[in-house]
Amino acid sequence: EGLFLKIRAEHRFGESLAGTTGALLPSNVAADLPVADEEDLYITNFLLTQALSETFVLYAGKLDTLDGDVNAFAHGRGIRQFSNMAFVGTPLALRTVPYSTLGCGFAFLFEGEPLLNFTILNATDTVETSGFDELFAEGAVVTSELRLPTNFFGKRGHQLFGGSWSSREFVSLGQDPRIILPNIPIERQDGSWSLYWNMDQYLVSDRRDPNRGWGYFARAGLADPDTNPIAYFLSAGLGGSSPFANREHDSFGIGYYYAGSSDEIGPLLAAALNSTIGDGQGVELFYNVAVNPLLTITPDLQILSPARENLDTALVAGLRMNLTF
Repeated sequence: EGLFLKIRAEHRFGESLAGTTGALLPSNVAADLPVADEEDLYITNFLLTQALSETFVLYAGKLDTLDGDVNAFAHGRGIRQFSNMAFVGTPLALRTVPYSTLGCGFAFLFEGEPLLNFTILNATDTVETSGFDELFAEGAVVTSELRLPTNFFGKRGHQLFGGSWSSREFVSLGQDPRIILPNIPIERQDGSWSLYWNMDQYLVSDRRDPNRGWGYFARAGLADPDTNPIAYFLSAGLGGSSPFANREHDSFGIGYYYAGSSDEIGPLLAAALNSTIGDGQGVELFYNVAVNPLLTITPDLQILSPARENLDTALVAGLRMNLTF
């Protein structure tokens, strides 16, 4: 009793948009997962969870980390809410936390949602393998998040505080579909860290359905500038259920982000890309149209000022379809 098994298989095809905008963060992260420029099917989650009580669970197996840094209005894996990695989760943890790898941990729950979790992960990404042959060969990653429920103004909300630390020796900027980096050498560095915060707060909620409503969100954080190309990050916006009374199954979001480049990594990127590297920023807005209970169509528009200063501001228009069954 209380045993759960989570399996996720992912596949992609087509030509990637990564790199075309000049931004360090992909404008459509879901289209590059699980492995950029490959079209094989990979299992990115095979996770066993055992509930020991209604408030405490243990978990172990292969897990992907895109479900971390939960936010009511800016999360969704790039397929349900925003498309840009800047609004799917904190980009500061991408250098320390692999996308999919072996790990284990525990979580305390409050009203069915994680209140505090603690996870130990293998330090390298093992999307393409089982991961057992590489387990802790290059070190370990420790992550923890505390997500506190709030009730400001009589409305639901959350305050999340998280951090990550890796013991891995960093000698290059590695390839990762969640951030667009050339694989170039950096000064040898043992360990890396990140600290981050996010919040969501409902402004309007439906008394009949507490999960329906809209509000605002924000993220901020710092990371090790010696190993991370993004030294600090800020974002904020609005999102949630459609404010139109006759479109109760629709949803929307609009957000702004600012990614501050590391003074240590910036010169290396500038030399590799033959371009001055500055700070990046952007705006994204989307509207999920619920055609029926199974199908949603999502127009999406982004305006991105890239970190590569020799490139112009990019306008990215997209259309997404989700079929749920």
